[in-house]
Amino acid sequence: MRRGFAFLGCLGALAGCGTTHHASPREVRLPAARPHELTPPPIVARPIPFGARRRRETAAYAERHYGVSTYRLSAPHVVVEHYTGTGTFARAYAMFAPDRRDPELHELPGICAHFVVDRDGTIYRLVPVSLMCRHTVGLNYTAIGIEHVGTTDAQILGDRRQLDASLELTRWLRCRFGIPVRDVIGHNESLASPYHRERVAALRGQTHDDWKRADMDVYRARLRRLGC
Repeated sequence: MRRGFAFLGCLGALAGCGTTHHASPREVRLPAARPHELTPPPIVARPIPFGARRRRETAAYAERHYGVSTYRLSAPHVVVEHYTGTGTFARAYAMFAPDRRDPELHELPGICAHFVVDRDGTIYRLVPVSLMCRHTVGLNYTAIGIEHVGTTDAQILGDRRQLDASLELTRWLRCRFGIPVRDVIGHNESLASPYHRERVAALRGQTHDDWKRADMDVYRARLRRLGC
């Protein structure tokens, strides 16, 4: 996700600031795949703090913006691809971990994403997909957010290890939840999604620059070839 102002990276001045709570890396234990189900790619759990206060704030946010008073994400319909605007996973984690007002929209809860794909292909899970994350205005109520460590679409598309890991993660998620390839979108495509919904009039045209349509067409073509 990208912010259009003079803060480092696309998620603003949260990068590298404040106290963060780093859990020890550990591999996520996921249920064994049933016949004809995809096996999930290797995923490392690095959970950000998402306690009772952040959950209350998320429910209040969802009520203001979507008319649903819940912090839960159930039956997601969209996967949104982003890039962090940072050069390392550590700096991306430092943006998402603190529960504080973001520098662009000044709202709570703090911004977050469900997954971050690092440059070496490591997939980190920050938030369970059963919880709502603030990553895309108009879609948070029904979208899984995937961040990629990097600063441009082209950088990620040209990084084989990172791209392969991203495609495997997205493939597993979309097949798990029955999400069509057309509903795997870039952040920049958010306003065109049929699931876009925003109660705050001033934000109905708000989006970011990361993952424009031309680059997502390349990504979706690769994803489509993988099938389920």
